[in-house]
Amino acid sequence: MTTRPLMVIKCGGNPSVDAAGICADVAGLAGEGQSILLVHGGSGEIARLAGRLGVPQRTLVAPDKVSTRYTDPATLEVVVLALAGGVKPKIVAELSRLGVPSVGLTGLDGGMLRARRKSVVRSVVDGRTTLIRDNLSGRLGEVRTELPESLLRSGFVPVVSPPAIDEHGQPVNVDADRVAAALAAALGADRLVLLTGAPGVLADPSDETSVLSTYEVPAAGAPGRRIGGGMALKLVAAREALTGGVPSVRIADGRVPDPVSRALAGSGTAVTMSPRSDHRLDQALPSAVSTPRK
Repeated sequence: MTTRPLMVIKCGGNPSVDAAGICADVAGLAGEGQSILLVHGGSGEIARLAGRLGVPQRTLVAPDKVSTRYTDPATLEVVVLALAGGVKPKIVAELSRLGVPSVGLTGLDGGMLRARRKSVVRSVVDGRTTLIRDNLSGRLGEVRTELPESLLRSGFVPVVSPPAIDEHGQPVNVDADRVAAALAAALGADRLVLLTGAPGVLADPSDETSVLSTYEVPAAGAPGRRIGGGMALKLVAAREALTGGVPSVRIADGRVPDPVSRALAGSGTAVTMSPRSDHRLDQALPSAVSTPRK
């Protein structure tokens, strides 16, 4: 843990998210003395590279409507190439251009992110729950903080992405939003900001003006009966951060100028946690809320 307040920022991978704008905002905040760790995904780059290499892409939708990427061996290779070889160098280079010292890492580096491979994943296919057994994804179980702590103390901005390392020493795909939540909790961060290709959690997914200023996620179970897609997974990540002791979690728009500063000023959706198993906003949401993954 650093002596300065720490903020963990997740830069969403949707092509509409302005990574350069996020880097510029990070540079300004770092110049003001803010300690920052940046986590990134890369769904757009993963899709682009998979298309070039002819690797089919598939989404798994769990019974609770949380959607994740199906990761067979070929897709895992694409994920690693896209994140570590494509997205990350661009972010590190942009931060360097702006005068911000940064270091690019995956969860494999220093054994930082430890996960247990999911032996079975449940996915709804044509209305029926199917068991998927060849998915190379993992559930985060441990964050080893020595490496990011050392970098933060030395004034660097760590730039982190999947994959993680499993119990057999093999890489596995993990969700970048949950990576951000796990790192924020393990490092004792003061804030977690999840920047995405939407202005926040929407009451009506077809109306971007229907941003909810707050969203109370239940302490267990699905994040809301009428919420699905990538937003459901972001809310799961937000809950994990809150459970881990992170005081403030916000989901905000990564497409606008100064996205981090705007989120800190109150834009987007502040996520809180309820001990109840139901959700008071379920009846208000007309249909699934969805944003891009990773």
